[in-house]
Amino acid sequence: MFGYDVGVSGGVTSMGPFLKKFFPVVYRRTLEETDSNYCKYDNQGLQLFTSSLYLAGLVATFFASYTTRRFGRKQTMLIAGIFFIVGVVLNTAAQDLAMLIIGRILLGCGVGFANQAVPLFLSEIAPTRIRGGLNILFQLNVTIGILFANLVNYGTAKIKGGWGWRLSLGLAGIPAVLLTVGALLVVDTPNSLIERGRLEEGKEVLRKIRGTDKIEPEYQELLEASRVAKLVKHPFRNLMQRRNRPQLVIAVALQIFQQFTGINAIMFYAPVLFDTLGFGSDASLYSAVITGAVNVLSTLVSVYSVDKVGRRLLLLEAGVQMFLSQVVIAIVLGIKVTDHSNNLHTGYAILVVVMVCTFVSAFAWSWGPLGWLIPSETFPLETRSAGQSVTVCVNLLFTFVIAQAFLSMLCHLKYGIFLFFSSWVLIMSFFVLFLLPETKNIPIEEMTERVWKKHWFWKRFMDDYVEGLPGFGDYDEETVVNGSDKKRDGYGNGFDPSSQL
Repeated sequence: MFGYDVGVSGGVTSMGPFLKKFFPVVYRRTLEETDSNYCKYDNQGLQLFTSSLYLAGLVATFFASYTTRRFGRKQTMLIAGIFFIVGVVLNTAAQDLAMLIIGRILLGCGVGFANQAVPLFLSEIAPTRIRGGLNILFQLNVTIGILFANLVNYGTAKIKGGWGWRLSLGLAGIPAVLLTVGALLVVDTPNSLIERGRLEEGKEVLRKIRGTDKIEPEYQELLEASRVAKLVKHPFRNLMQRRNRPQLVIAVALQIFQQFTGINAIMFYAPVLFDTLGFGSDASLYSAVITGAVNVLSTLVSVYSVDKVGRRLLLLEAGVQMFLSQVVIAIVLGIKVTDHSNNLHTGYAILVVVMVCTFVSAFAWSWGPLGWLIPSETFPLETRSAGQSVTVCVNLLFTFVIAQAFLSMLCHLKYGIFLFFSSWVLIMSFFVLFLLPETKNIPIEEMTERVWKKHWFWKRFMDDYVEGLPGFGDYDEETVVNGSDKKRDGYGNGFDPSSQL
């Protein structure tokens, strides 16, 4: 659903009938020869059609954090599905720009709720040894949605009568219904059920998803993690504490870096981008289908390799590949695409498509899936829902920024836009090299002891774990002062809060 919404907007915004109905100024500009090739689509309203979805998702994720914690992962996915269905209906039947934007906003609410619940759901039901691969199925389905949207756009663009764009937007109803029905059929995660006090049900679900009766050690770990989590009265305030800073910094940085690779600029606007480069309307949609297919196949590489070679190696290798491909694209466009050239020579056009595919493939097995996987597996249970909310919020904020600014940046920077993104790829690769620890094959509940306490830089933030009393600021005053009962820290060590006072 998320992938389809990302892919479909770029396709319909390059269709003449769609532009003529909702963005006549842009439509007239595409027919004129006077404007620069790079500036034909530079229109804030057109960019708002794409970016409004992410702005709405940003706001929705704050509500989604509450529903995820209070009502569970399953109910949050169901809410997302309903938002998607209503948004699809409005978009398909849109008669004016306001109706179109409201539909996109409702789709954005669906994105906010789904992106909050689904990665958490996957991380919590997955056995440790395949947690990475299973979680990346989330990203794989995003890429399948983008490819599906590109194929649909390629077909509907040829429909006579100018109503093809309605079919493109309307077919989003298929994944919307699948998500809604699927949310009704799945069970909630053991972590969520235990966190909400439904202990026996949580134990039964754990037995069911593990396929064995030997679940007592894992069940006890979940009970302990849940009990510690319940001591935290203000998860967002707890998230800001010193001991949670490594996870928070990495989660926020990964989301910002993921957007500044430039991937969404290419995925949103692939047809527009290729049309700008002189490919022609049909050829541009065809090229977008190729990049969508590469995206799907490359994500499969990540599903297979993430739990074998690890997170860091995939990110570092991809950094080199993305940097080189973007520099080559910038050089080719700088030499060959002028403001008013009508066509890119066939050889150079093929080279650009190959380099875009090289870039997309590297992103698809690294920053795409791992940007979601790593934050979902590093936060402790007491801040996991709040941490995921911040992760989604930052991601959608910077997705909105890129979506709203890209066509204007393309107009002003021209081929330099690829140099802009490649410089960010260089920065993020150094961040991974020095500051991102490896998390493969490490149980979520053991991250602090086995990852953060042993990292050369982040271990300095773990000193208050050593002293005991995690999350001191989040116990209510009576519990701490009276020391009415002995609590345990996150590692099963007993302590008396009053003695710490």
